[in-house]
Amino acid sequence: MFVCSCNMLTDQDVKRAVDDGATRPREIYAAQGCRAQCGNCVPGVLCLLRRALQARSEMAVSEPLPAM
Repeated sequence: MFVCSCNMLTDQDVKRAVDDGATRPREIYAAQGCRAQCGNCVPGVLCLLRRALQARSEMAVSEPLPAM
């Protein structure tokens, strides 16, 4: 789904940027070589970013610790 029509930024672009280490909206835009233009997409990008970071955090907690 498109999150930003100005930059043709999709939810998958956001997920990929987070998987590559983005933790702020500006880092998501930078990963795509763009920046927020009209600003209407920022709340949606922020929501997707928070969800992706939360999912990453939950996954890290649920992974078993390596054996020593």
